[in-house]
Amino acid sequence: MGDRVTIISSDTHAGGKILDYKPYLETRWHDEFEEWRNQYRNPFRDLQESAPEGSSRDRNWDKDRRTTEQYEDGIVAEIVFPNTVPPFFPTAQFNAPQPTPKNFERRLAGLRAHARWLKDFCDELPGQRCGLPQIVLNDIDEAISDVRWAADNGFTSVMIPHVPPDSDLDHYFTGTYDPIWEVCEDLGIVLTQHGGTGVPNYKGNPATPFLLLMEVPFYAQKSMWHLILSGVFERFPKLKYVMTEQGVSWVKPTLDRMDTFWNQMVNTGRVGELGMTAEQMLPQKPSDYFNQNCWVGASFPAPSDAIAIKELGVGRVMWGSDYPHDEGTYPHTREALRNTFAGWDEQDLRDVLGKNAANVYRMDLQKLSSIANEHGPTLEELQQPLTTTPDNASPAFTRG
Repeated sequence: MGDRVTIISSDTHAGGKILDYKPYLETRWHDEFEEWRNQYRNPFRDLQESAPEGSSRDRNWDKDRRTTEQYEDGIVAEIVFPNTVPPFFPTAQFNAPQPTPKNFERRLAGLRAHARWLKDFCDELPGQRCGLPQIVLNDIDEAISDVRWAADNGFTSVMIPHVPPDSDLDHYFTGTYDPIWEVCEDLGIVLTQHGGTGVPNYKGNPATPFLLLMEVPFYAQKSMWHLILSGVFERFPKLKYVMTEQGVSWVKPTLDRMDTFWNQMVNTGRVGELGMTAEQMLPQKPSDYFNQNCWVGASFPAPSDAIAIKELGVGRVMWGSDYPHDEGTYPHTREALRNTFAGWDEQDLRDVLGKNAANVYRMDLQKLSSIANEHGPTLEELQQPLTTTPDNASPAFTRG
C-alpha cells in the first residue's frame, strides 16, 4: 500500500451549541445570558434545528461524528477556528462586527466562554486539535491577559481580527499593538487571521453581497502588508503570522510588487512623488520578512493554486479543508488532494499537507503519524491524477 501521509487541516471550524456556553460563562453573566438567548435568532441555516439532512450543524461539536468524518477523509489533526455563535454575539464570532465601547465587556465575556469551551473541545483529542482563542483589540491589557491565558492553557496560537478601514481602532501599521506582539513573541504564540472580515460598513446597500465578493479578499489581505511595511516583523523577528482562507495566488505577485517599490526607494530615495528617503526603508526586502515570519493557510486549493504554492515556496504553505463548511473538501478530501497535487514529489506533499502546520503550531508530528498509519491516505494514492470528478461544488473541483 505504501507509506501513509499525515494530513493536518490548517482550516476547520467548531463551536458549541448556545446552551453549551452557559457553564463556561462567569456566573455574573448568567441572567443576561438567559435574556440574550430568549431574544436571539440564529442567522445560519446550517446551525438551525430545521436544517436539511446532511447539514454541518452537529459537526461543530459532536466528537464522534466529527472524528469519524475527519478520519474517513484522511485527516488526523486540525487547526480549529471558531464557528457557531457565542454569548452576546449577533452572529458567528469570527465575522461579527468589532466590539464597541457599549458592548465590549459582554462580548469579551462571550469570547472567553468560547475559549474555555474550546479548551475542553481540544482536550477530547489531545494533540490532534489546535484551537484558536480569539482576542480583540479594544483593550490592550485585556488582550495581553487573554494571550497569557491561552499560553497557560496549552494553546499555541490566538486568532486576531482584521481591522476595518472605517473602524475606530488603530490599524496594524501603527505601534499601538506592540505590547501584544511582544508577549506573543515571548510566549511563542502564533498570530492567526482568517479571511472574510475587515470590510467597511456597506450600510445595507442592495449591492452589498456583490461588493463583499469583490472586496472581502482585499480587506483581509491588507493586514499582511500593514504588518510587514510598518516594521512589526523587524521589531519582532521571531513573531509568527498565519493568513488562512485568503487565497494563495495573490501572495507572490504582491511580494514582488512590494520588493520592486522597496528596491526603487533604496536605490533612488523616491518613487514618483512619494518622497520617502532610503533611511526610512526597512533594512530587508518585504519578501524577506514574509519568509521570516509569515505562512499561508491555503484552504481547498485548486490545481492553479498548486502552481502558486510552488512559486511562493512549499515551506510557507499549509493545506486546509474548511471542514465542516459546504465549500470545503469534505467528504471528498482524498479526491480533492489528487485533483490538486497529483504528481507532486513526496517531501513537498508531506510538507504542505502536514509538516508545515505541525512546525508552526507546535504539534507532535510523530504522534500524528502513528494515527495516520491507520486513517491517512497512502502517498501512492495522492500522487495519482483524478480521473472522475465527484459531485462536489467545492472550489477545489470547480476552479481550474
